[in-house]
Amino acid sequence: MERKFITELSFLLALLCCSDALESPPFTVVHSEVDVEIRLYKELLWMSAQVGGATSFEKSTEDGFHRLYQYIHGANANSSRLMITTPILTTMAQAPRGSNYTVRLYVPEKHEGPPPQPYAELDLHLDKWKTHCIAVRRFSGFAKDDNINKEKEALVSSLGKILDGKNAVLGDKSSYAIAQYNASSHLSGRLNEVWINVSGYAPGGCPSY
Repeated sequence: MERKFITELSFLLALLCCSDALESPPFTVVHSEVDVEIRLYKELLWMSAQVGGATSFEKSTEDGFHRLYQYIHGANANSSRLMITTPILTTMAQAPRGSNYTVRLYVPEKHEGPPPQPYAELDLHLDKWKTHCIAVRRFSGFAKDDNINKEKEALVSSLGKILDGKNAVLGDKSSYAIAQYNASSHLSGRLNEVWINVSGYAPGGCPSY
């Protein structure tokens, strides 16, 4: 079963890296430097899988994505097959006992009305994000438990210089997301991103919250 799932994950992430037709959340770049970008995202819908009691980013991503994979391949009220979107987004938030993880798949605007209801046993739910800004740092290689925090800290450091004196507020540093774009078999030229919310960055028109 584990090998079958890894094959499924690799296949779908291969689609992410190789197809220009796949949809991603639209955004506007409001600030750009060599090592950081601030993006303004309008309202977005995500199908989300919360992973309880997890201690690993990698295992949580596998667990959540497996449930999302079943959903887009017919485990929903309409037995519909839905298009995969990009990226696969895993959000981490500190909790009293470790971390809480949520794995998300973007739901494109072109859906007329709400997307099909997932089977209850998948324990998925829709998240609606308000318009807000996200600071992004790109990094290569594989996103793993032993390097994602380092990438997050590098983003925080860069943002400290950009936001200084601008009355902007960096989101909770203990809550951040990793966006993945490539299959596990894709060994070179890999793309990942670390995301942190930014509030009130006036030069970019970022709303306060």
